[in-house]
Amino acid sequence: MKIFYVIGVMSGTSLDGVDLVYVKFIQDERWSFEIINSKTYKYEDSVSKLLTKISEKSLEEIKHIDREYSKKLADIIKRFIFEFSIKNIHFVSSHGHTAIHDPSNSITYQIGNLPIISQEINQNVICDFRAQDIKLGGQGAPLVPVGEKYLFHEYDSFINLGGFANISKYESEKLIAYDICPVNIVLNDLSKKIGKDYDNRGAIASSGKLILNLYKELEELEYYQKKPPKSLGIEWVNKKIIPLINNYNDYKIEDLLNTLSNHIANQVSNNLKDLDKVFITGGGAYNDYLINAINSKTNCEIIIPSNNIIEFKEALIFAFLGVLRYLNINNCYSSVTGASKDHCSGKIYLT
Repeated sequence: MKIFYVIGVMSGTSLDGVDLVYVKFIQDERWSFEIINSKTYKYEDSVSKLLTKISEKSLEEIKHIDREYSKKLADIIKRFIFEFSIKNIHFVSSHGHTAIHDPSNSITYQIGNLPIISQEINQNVICDFRAQDIKLGGQGAPLVPVGEKYLFHEYDSFINLGGFANISKYESEKLIAYDICPVNIVLNDLSKKIGKDYDNRGAIASSGKLILNLYKELEELEYYQKKPPKSLGIEWVNKKIIPLINNYNDYKIEDLLNTLSNHIANQVSNNLKDLDKVFITGGGAYNDYLINAINSKTNCEIIIPSNNIIEFKEALIFAFLGVLRYLNINNCYSSVTGASKDHCSGKIYLT
């Protein structure tokens, strides 16, 4: 039996903050885990605004932001360690934050993956899990399915409703995964226009009406016809989704939220065909209107776990991907990302 104590760090595209977990992993006949501590540290408005626009910056500007963001991330990790009096740490495993993700041009850039983090927190750090996959011809995403396979082995299909909806499932005994559509990255942006950080439980969307023409235009987007492996980034949202929404600026925000929610529900349900049950996590799992809309469009049984798993599953899994990297076990599968081979990805910074 092997035991690892790891801090997992995750910043997602919904920009609600940095998720941290302190986890005990046990390697026996099967892997198991215990989340000992967990917390989300909200971004200041200035940081959130900066990250919203980061994909529009030049590479030089992003490199400068990367240095500053890495220091901020180090401060957050130190705060987490101090706040929970954490003593026993094998290493910190960090996703960083996606600045650019354009796999069609073989580009991905995660900020917050610099050696300075290891120096600042005086801990071993494993990070930057996507770059190697891009070099091997993959999408660099999604990476979570490998962790799901080991840590949630009792389920065979998963959906995360975060900044984007992504799914992992088995097809012909092969694990595949891909992004379905944008979720909170768009819903939260619309909510902010009426002074809300997000649409709590989908209450605003539920009070709105469907804008049929917008719904049809969203449904016809080319990405939805593509076969996996495929992935989405903020660049695609800014190019394809935002201009469509802007054409309907005369409509109420509740109508736009209703339409986007129904579009999301339809795209998610389209990807649940032939599945018996699906394990749903991410902030969207709290959106009652969205979950009910998905439920109404599928016969699949929807399983929603405890709040701790809903909110921190991705941080948990990136902690685990670090464990696999430490043990030199493949943590990227070609069937998921489209890379030329399965591989073990991540940079290791030692103190």
